[in-house]
Amino acid sequence: MTSLSSHLRPGDRMPALFVGHGSPMHAIVDSDFSRGWAEIGAALPPPAAILCVSAHWMTRGTTLVHVGARPATIHDFGGFPRALYEQQYPAPGAPELARATVDLLARHHATLSEEWGLDHGAWSVLIRMFPKAEVPVYQLSLDLSRPAGEHYALAQDLKALRGMGVLVVGSGNIVHNLRTMRPGGAPHDWAVEFDRLVAEAIAERRFGAVAEMEGPLMRAAHPTVEHFLPLLYTLAVADEDDEVSFFNEGIDLASVSMRSCLFA
Repeated sequence: MTSLSSHLRPGDRMPALFVGHGSPMHAIVDSDFSRGWAEIGAALPPPAAILCVSAHWMTRGTTLVHVGARPATIHDFGGFPRALYEQQYPAPGAPELARATVDLLARHHATLSEEWGLDHGAWSVLIRMFPKAEVPVYQLSLDLSRPAGEHYALAQDLKALRGMGVLVVGSGNIVHNLRTMRPGGAPHDWAVEFDRLVAEAIAERRFGAVAEMEGPLMRAAHPTVEHFLPLLYTLAVADEDDEVSFFNEGIDLASVSMRSCLFA
């Protein structure tokens, strides 16, 4: 991973971030990916709060914003070592910013909810980036009844949060096909190709093209779309003068892209 500090400039406007989160085990094991999260967390300016759009909070027919003051650490997975279930991320919530977020999304009919917390798409990454758990964190759900283009349009109305000191974090994976995982195996050719195509589109700022991706390669990379959609939220809040930097580039388990990107 190359140093990203030179891409971060001081100012009132927070960067925007997409994180390929992959296996929750990266929360407790030392890996190139977990070290990459720690490095980027140390380089970022201190946020007033973090809005995380995670692949693991899915709703249908509504977009929810968590307004709880003390979000619970949700262990939404199975079959992992006990040490992972013992992890807690006791960051405070951000009720006032949650309400401001719902106001920004008024035309999309978003509503407040206390029925969630921090799922592993959020805490397994943030526990490395901000290990003291002092920065307030809240989540926004993915309404799976919306097509990708509507997610992108909705997310554009979140741009103002960056000026409020909010770090917008999309947490998913550019390639995510658990059916074809091969622990320790070489990446599938189609996984490498899709990861490359998306990275090129991001670097060339063809964000709309990313939102419109379809066809056999897209279906191979994403049998279901929930891990792809958080990327659109990060792209949608990017500014024209942001520089984009990639980190944690690589395919894990043969079919999970860990590529992450920063707009600052």
